[in-house]
Order: sequence, then C-alpha cells, then structure tokens
Amino acid sequence: MRNPSNPVVRNPAQGRTIAVVGDVYRFLATGEETNAKYALLEAIVPPGGGPPPHVHSREEEGFNVLEGEITFTIDGKRVVVTAGMFANMPVGTPHSFKNESSKPAKMLILVAPAGLEKMFFEVGVPVPQGVTTAPPPTKVEIEKLLAIAPKFGIEIRLPGQ
Repeated sequence: MRNPSNPVVRNPAQGRTIAVVGDVYRFLATGEETNAKYALLEAIVPPGGGPPPHVHSREEEGFNVLEGEITFTIDGKRVVVTAGMFANMPVGTPHSFKNESSKPAKMLILVAPAGLEKMFFEVGVPVPQGVTTAPPPTKVEIEKLLAIAPKFGIEIRLPGQ
C-alpha cells in the first residue's frame, strides 16, 4: 500500500495543462496525488474537436459536461450530452466524443483507476496554465498518439480498420 496523499487544492487557473490533438486538458488531480485511485481533468474541446473511436482496457471514464455540448458515440449509437449531463464509459466500451457545435465545450473527465494521464503527458504538448485553445492537431501528433496509445491499454479504432 502506498503512503497517503497530501490534500490538493487548485484555483481555476492551476493544474498541468496539455494540448492533445487539438483539445486542451488541465489536470486537477493525477494518480500521484490520489494514490493511483483516479485522475480528474478538465477538457476544453473546440468545435470539431474530440478523439477518434477507442476502447479502454484498464480504466472507466466519467464525463460531466459543464458548458456547451458534446456528441458521444457509444458502441455505435450517437448521444448528445449537454451542459449539466453526465456520461459514464465502463471499461471495454467502444466510444468517442466530438464537439459538433459552433462553440467550445468544457467538461470534467474522471478516470479510474489513474494512469491514463501519463499517456496525455507523453503525447501532448505542454501549454501555459490558463490557455483555453490548442493548435490544430498535426499529422506527427496524431501518429504519436496512435503509436503510444496501445502502451496504455487503449485501442484506437480508425475508420476503415
């Protein structure tokens, strides 16, 4: 068993911030801070943003949309999740999300157990705290994500595969 973690309090601009394939993720709690029990991140997803279809083999993900709307595709079915709504993806559930609106969306993502944040840190590009937009994804960034994801138990399902 690990040693107990220290309490963490962050203000709205604090937390390691990473741009990953066009989205901005601010880490409110990492596995290092929660005894690996969970990670909590804030995502800002621009219009057109969001990851490709994928499946997690290790962690469950919970999504709480705070602002805007996100279209989830869950096991082939589309569901629009608006501000105030919550969606949970159990381990092994094929899913993706995309901002199909014309305004940025913001949500909290809870990942349990922790560990997935390490993939974001490896793939993403650090950006200053308080940044809310990321550059569009590059081919190199997408290829890096596709190469690293399996190491973290993520199967990315690109169209045509």
